[in-house]
Amino acid sequence: MSTLTAPQRQAPDTGNRRGPARVLLRQHRKALWAAGALLVLGVGIVAALQIWVASASGKERCPDGDTTRCGDGSYLPTYARTSTEQYMSDGGMVLLVLAGLVGVFVAGPLIARELESGTFRMAWTQSVPPARWLAARLAVPAAVAVTVITVLSLVYRWGWTNIHDKPFTSLPWYGTGIYPGLGPVAVAYGLLAVAVGALCAVVIRRTLLSMSATALALGVVMLGLSERRYELWPTVQYLGKDIPWGANSWHVEGGMLTASGKKLLWQDCTGTSPLFDSAACMRERGGVTDFAEMHPVSHFWPLQLVETGILLALAATAVALAFRALRRLHS
Repeated sequence: MSTLTAPQRQAPDTGNRRGPARVLLRQHRKALWAAGALLVLGVGIVAALQIWVASASGKERCPDGDTTRCGDGSYLPTYARTSTEQYMSDGGMVLLVLAGLVGVFVAGPLIARELESGTFRMAWTQSVPPARWLAARLAVPAAVAVTVITVLSLVYRWGWTNIHDKPFTSLPWYGTGIYPGLGPVAVAYGLLAVAVGALCAVVIRRTLLSMSATALALGVVMLGLSERRYELWPTVQYLGKDIPWGANSWHVEGGMLTASGKKLLWQDCTGTSPLFDSAACMRERGGVTDFAEMHPVSHFWPLQLVETGILLALAATAVALAFRALRRLHS
């Protein structure tokens, strides 16, 4: 890879600060139209699902959503309800994929392709210093990502709330495919994607390699935080009959406590036989009291804000490294 050398430039034109952004919008207007189409499509899908559920609810015979005879103890939701829950169970993951696509686009067509082909030199000779050139390629996609993902996240949360408020929901707030779309985490992933895409592009300067590296880096971060999300905030321990069950509590681990307070986990006392008694196994090992480590619904916002803070810190670091790499390349 050769060092990028900025040609002689004219004095900066202070009256044309928005020039790089305008050029960028004009060059990639098709991508902007695609982002707008995805926004309209996402809003339309969520709205259509809500209309479907509302229209089907007229067939329900009981106020609680039971479609069978009242008082017989059975519950049968409508096909619209179960289908909507299935479609919306991965809504948050869809937003993460959208954020990843933004990062890949920034890494490839937006930055790396210009560095690889040498077309960046034209911009640098037209009173656009390298730092402002890169800033425009960060600001424009970041603004688009924040706008699109914020709107889709708000619409998704509205649709999720309408379904979640019904009895016997199967859309828990802590679900891997649900959680990212209910708060600012998805937006933070969008900003991280832009920053990582820019960093990979400036460092690698090869279109396909930059796009691949961006996708890999984002995938590692998404998977890592998803697997360790429960550790971002201290859990609450419940004992005995006080253990809450249901979709509003995120069960992290459980088992029994010995007289000395030692934890015995249920997964350490399992058997393949249907007659195997896990509770008896626990008592034989000294268990005396059931316990459960959980995140109640009140932990939703602390978890969201901590994860958002981590992502924004990573994004800020990636942006700083991208500008530093650009300075070293053209100096």
